[in-house]
Amino acid sequence: MTDVIEVRFKGNRKEFFTWPATEPLALHDPVIVEVERGQDLGRVSALGGVAARKCGSAGGGGGEGGGCTGCSLAAAAPPSAPARRVLRRATADDAAVAAGLAREEGDVRRQAMDRVHEHALPMKVSDAEWQWDRRKLTIYFTAEQRVDFRALVRDLASLFHTRIELRQIGARDEAKRLDGVGRCGRQYCCSSWLPELRPVSLALAKDQHLSLNPSQISGGCGRLLCCLRYEHDFYVQTRKRFPKEGKVVRTAAGLERVLALDIFRETVTLRNEAGDTRVVALERFRGEAEPPVA
Repeated sequence: MTDVIEVRFKGNRKEFFTWPATEPLALHDPVIVEVERGQDLGRVSALGGVAARKCGSAGGGGGEGGGCTGCSLAAAAPPSAPARRVLRRATADDAAVAAGLAREEGDVRRQAMDRVHEHALPMKVSDAEWQWDRRKLTIYFTAEQRVDFRALVRDLASLFHTRIELRQIGARDEAKRLDGVGRCGRQYCCSSWLPELRPVSLALAKDQHLSLNPSQISGGCGRLLCCLRYEHDFYVQTRKRFPKEGKVVRTAAGLERVLALDIFRETVTLRNEAGDTRVVALERFRGEAEPPVA
């Protein structure tokens, strides 16, 4: 059976391909792949069953440039292979060409920014990416509204003598491409391990009893932190083991009100009718507490 291979490119962009050769590929191998109009160079990031599952979960889309082209893993039918192939392993000369293009991309971005300024377009150029064979140059940008960039495309095509693709991305996708360090001191989740960018709402912060001040719960992209979404189930499930805040319970010390919970230290803060407070371990609380009386 033809292997499914996940290949990553610049900016955490990923696509899926087949590898029809019998000689196996390894993770991080540089490979030349076929793309819509030519060839590109990327690195293997997943193989075999793992790549096939990820291809199926992408559902043919998967965000910025990252679909599983032609791949369907429906439960009722066997998976079909992606439409495009890995052509061969990349050589040292191929990698040198890619490195040279990467060095040019900063200058390309600056020239594109100058052209955007000349055309007075309301857009911000985020990144530039050459296709390995130089048959296409993709310019990524953000904008608050739709932009008519037809004249800009013609200008850039005459400047770089190649096919130009202008691709509008959101603030989260921009952070994923450019990477960085979050307020937690670690690499952005979207640039390292997070498989997809899902919507995040203030309701998730409320469930986790966090500050609702956007400046305190926003990431480098200016949007709500991705971790609010993927940590949400942990908070919801863990809080089921604790009493509700504000409830009055009868314990060995009499009637006490639940003031606060610490789900990480697994403690409960209680206050009795005299106004005295105490902090007890969750297990001890559950051993001495009776059902809530209010």
